[in-house]
Amino acid sequence: MNTSVVQSMINAIDKPTIFITPDYVIKAVNQAYLDTYDVDVKVGHSKCFEISHQNPSPCDKHGEACPLQECASTHRAASVVHIHATGKGKSYCDILMRPVQDEDGITIGFLEILNKIDYAAAESKQHKMIGKSSVFKSMLNQINRAAQSNIAVLLQGETGTGKELVAQAVHQASKRNDKPFVVIECTGLSENLFESELFGHEKGAFTGATTSKKGLIEIAHGGTVFFDEIGDVPLNMQVKLLRLLETQSFRAVGGLKQKHSDFRLVCATHKNLLELVDKGEFRRDLYYRIAGFPLHLPALRDRKEDIPGLIKHFLKYSDYQHKTFSAGAIARLCECAFPGNIRELKSVIEHAALLANDDVVHAGDLVMLNPQKPSVLQTNTLMSLDQAEAEYLRTVCDDFQGTPAELADKLKVSTRTLYRKLQQYGLKLTTSG
Repeated sequence: MNTSVVQSMINAIDKPTIFITPDYVIKAVNQAYLDTYDVDVKVGHSKCFEISHQNPSPCDKHGEACPLQECASTHRAASVVHIHATGKGKSYCDILMRPVQDEDGITIGFLEILNKIDYAAAESKQHKMIGKSSVFKSMLNQINRAAQSNIAVLLQGETGTGKELVAQAVHQASKRNDKPFVVIECTGLSENLFESELFGHEKGAFTGATTSKKGLIEIAHGGTVFFDEIGDVPLNMQVKLLRLLETQSFRAVGGLKQKHSDFRLVCATHKNLLELVDKGEFRRDLYYRIAGFPLHLPALRDRKEDIPGLIKHFLKYSDYQHKTFSAGAIARLCECAFPGNIRELKSVIEHAALLANDDVVHAGDLVMLNPQKPSVLQTNTLMSLDQAEAEYLRTVCDDFQGTPAELADKLKVSTRTLYRKLQQYGLKLTTSG
């Protein structure tokens, strides 16, 4: 295969692409690749790692897996997520490497295609997923794979691992990213509210329906629907949800006209749905409909090397950006199990930064992690944020004299969110006012 044929091939690819020989030398490059990096590419001389990483040796010498080596050993395509030194700083790239063979079946080189990842960063950036651990990179690779099709994605992970952020990333990396991303919170939805929220209602459909209202499914047409905590949908409503997902058709409450909505499905849960299926609490057919691409979100304890970067990130976008954490405080945080995961880490960081008298936050300022100092958030085993929230709401419910709407206003949440949390923790107000 001559160079002109290879050049024509990569020019037809709209993503940054190069053709490299087994010794890493770039033999052909397209314009998208040239536009990605500040370093000049000298075709026939520059090596791929010199351009993408600005390193003098291959990436496997610097802690990253080398897709070229995997391609060479397996004779199959390989993919990996790397951190590249682009014109926009350190950026994530999802690399797809394919072996190129001549007429005799001999591998003469490799096609490297880059897919830029805009929703994540190795260093602190607002509205980005932050991390650089191997499990974090693996998750990014899975997100990119899922985003390239319309397959139903099921996000599974503990509370606080960032399932909604990942759902947004799947949407952002997909071809539907210019259409709506609609969140449906499944916890606490009654059957009537479920249908009205999802499907909308016609004027006069029920008491208080003074106007017609579009449902979330109709609003999401062309985009992505994210069902958060899908495991909380009651069994009697699961059949209606299954019918919607299979046909993407529905009728508004009080309406006769059949409507259609084209949407991408992403669901999330912290529960083990297969266990619920075995218990008869979740429909098996619904599970297989939503779990086309199961994606596990790692717990923070499995990506502890990301904690120092997350500390800097949360401080940077808080009221305490002038403060820093001491080496001792960082080490203390890296020792913790964090049952509340990233959400809990953020709370602990902000709490400690607030308490610290100096601009440097020390280990002693980590009161939420210090068993010697009593607090509703402290026991010899660190209480999760969900437990702390439940304790706080239990106290509020015992003492508050007023209506749910008044309490929701005091807590700065919607009445629906308050009802959802009360149901989640098995609580109710002592008096309704």
